[in-house]
Amino acid sequence: MKTKSLTVVALAVLMAAGGGYSLGLRKLHVMPDAAKPAERRVLYWYDPMMPGQRFDKPGKSPFMDMDLVPRYADEEKAAAGVGINAQQQQNLGMKTANVQKRQLTLPFSAFATVSTDERSITTLPAPATGVISTLYVRAPLQQIKAGQPLAEMWIPQWTTAQQEYLAVRQLGDGMLTRAARERLALQFMPEETIRALERSGKPQTRMTLRADRAGYIAKLDVREGAQVAATAPLFEIASLDPVWLVVDYPQTQAQSLAVGSETIATSESWPGIRFRGKVSELLPQMDTATRTLRARIVLENPQHKLKPGMFLNVTRAQPTQMASVLAVPEEAVINSGESQRLLLATGDGYFQPVNITTGMTSEGWTEITSGVKEGDSVVTSGQFLIDSEASLRSALPEVTK
Repeated sequence: MKTKSLTVVALAVLMAAGGGYSLGLRKLHVMPDAAKPAERRVLYWYDPMMPGQRFDKPGKSPFMDMDLVPRYADEEKAAAGVGINAQQQQNLGMKTANVQKRQLTLPFSAFATVSTDERSITTLPAPATGVISTLYVRAPLQQIKAGQPLAEMWIPQWTTAQQEYLAVRQLGDGMLTRAARERLALQFMPEETIRALERSGKPQTRMTLRADRAGYIAKLDVREGAQVAATAPLFEIASLDPVWLVVDYPQTQAQSLAVGSETIATSESWPGIRFRGKVSELLPQMDTATRTLRARIVLENPQHKLKPGMFLNVTRAQPTQMASVLAVPEEAVINSGESQRLLLATGDGYFQPVNITTGMTSEGWTEITSGVKEGDSVVTSGQFLIDSEASLRSALPEVTK
């Protein structure tokens, strides 16, 4: 009797197990169709080694010996930028700023060289053929004063003309006397020499050449005892008041200077002193060696503090202001050499590089002419690491068919 009961229990257990097994088979048969994932949509194919290029169909990479990899639609959000959570942003020291309109000024700062105002240079020639009997100025660049004697000349050819004048004068004919006196003047005989002739009644064959103004000897073309011809240049006299500043500045600052612009120059030789001048000329040729433009500035130099050859730093007295333009902090711009871009905060912790076109930079701000709009948030600190990650993840690709 006991054995029969055990048999009945065993059969019940087997039936229950069989029913569960059969139910399990039915479930396994149904689940694959119900849990089958939806087909992923491919947006494009790319070479992982060259993520900046996209292809519209699968195949071999033209760059590497490997198959192109698909980019799926559900990955596009990640491909659109780099996601960084708040904690990572804090660790990277990331900072952002808004694109805003600002009124920038045209900056100008350049180095200049003091040079002689060539308009002030005068030449003192020999009035007639003669000999330099005495030379009072013996070296170039020697400082001179107005009226200072420079040289004494012996001019023997004046003897005949002066004797003729004395003879005509004794005749008492006023008309002939005036004509003879004019002939002396036509031989470049100074008025003081003619008067000395009239007072003494003797030929005056020596004359002293004097400086007509203060300055320095820019060029000395004669030595004592030398014979010189009439009108031969003997001295070149230049002045230190005013002087020229020749400014070299890059062509990017061409619009910063104009004729008449007021400038301020400073020198390490005279700290604390500001020399004011005006642009007199914008020179028409660019220096091919330095690729810079040049301008001349006239500076008053009454105390002769500025000397030719000195270097000065030049700025505009009143910088030119531009109309309001879109601008971002200068440090936000990523310059790769071939292009410029900003790292745009798109929200939800994502950052997207965008190509931009820049204008002038002034006072720590850079003008943006295209690529962003007012109010956009851009990264100003920590952007280089994120930009590198975005480049690796093909955040700025171009489709190639």
